[in-house]
Amino acid sequence: MPESPAASTPYEVLGVAATVSDEELRRAYRRRLRVTHPDVGGSAVEFQAVQTAWERIGTPQNRAAYDGHRFADAEPHPTRTAGAGGRSGAGGGASGRATQSSGPKARMHGHPGGIARQHYLTLIKEWSGRGTTLADPYAPQLIRSAPREIRHTLAKALAEESTAQLISSLGIGYTAWHDVEAGHKGDKLDHVVLGPAGLFAIMSEDWGGPVELKRGELVGESLAGAKPIDALEDSARAFSRALRVKFTALIVVLPDAALNDVYTLPARGRRPILVVVPRSRLVGVLREGMLGMSRGSFEKVFELRSTLQNGIRLLD
Repeated sequence: MPESPAASTPYEVLGVAATVSDEELRRAYRRRLRVTHPDVGGSAVEFQAVQTAWERIGTPQNRAAYDGHRFADAEPHPTRTAGAGGRSGAGGGASGRATQSSGPKARMHGHPGGIARQHYLTLIKEWSGRGTTLADPYAPQLIRSAPREIRHTLAKALAEESTAQLISSLGIGYTAWHDVEAGHKGDKLDHVVLGPAGLFAIMSEDWGGPVELKRGELVGESLAGAKPIDALEDSARAFSRALRVKFTALIVVLPDAALNDVYTLPARGRRPILVVVPRSRLVGVLREGMLGMSRGSFEKVFELRSTLQNGIRLLD
């Protein structure tokens, strides 16, 4: 599976810059081993992470191979033609890529991952310094040396592109809008998907590490205090009020490696059911729904499509 740009690099695990000498790297490895060893009160998970990091960059050959490796699908792909009335379609994805089919694709509107791509390019140029010319903003060494919050914006773009690729495989009975304006302050919904199972608001994310659901919110070291479920609910609520529609479910889709299971939060008041799924389960949820979701009728889907097509605003 391709490496997530948001994941901790071996250099970060060892606590050194990517520019250190081989001898400095060796000293850092030995120091981290002593600190993280379970016999001296360290964490077994951190101890294993240190060993894995050393395996990846501990020799000059391995280090050169790691430093020269390009993140799979980090560079943008040409977009495909959108469905009727739409703009650019889905780009390629890093993981969870759908199998190509010769059958009709879902109607796709907007540019998945486009806003996140623009944000990444702005941040990486600002971080590189005024007057610096970046020959390749997706060069692997540049990505790995950037702060984690910048790498996360690229990981999010890749996640949105992967989700869009899966949605496009659902068939002509589905319509999807990407980078949708959700209300005020530039808030957005990554994807709005309409199909036989209902209307879904989807957030695509990749924080580069595992997460779990606790007390109604996703938590994990890689989230750095972010509250994604709160953000998704706020955006979905603003969208629903503006267009006077009701979502069947809210979905957070993450890389398979980030989740041990599917998490659900039952509907409460006007808030629809919320589901957190690994990417490999997304297509099944969009096709079949889940326990607690109310399935719409064909007539309702047809009416909703017209309402959404007339009311949705796509962000540039």
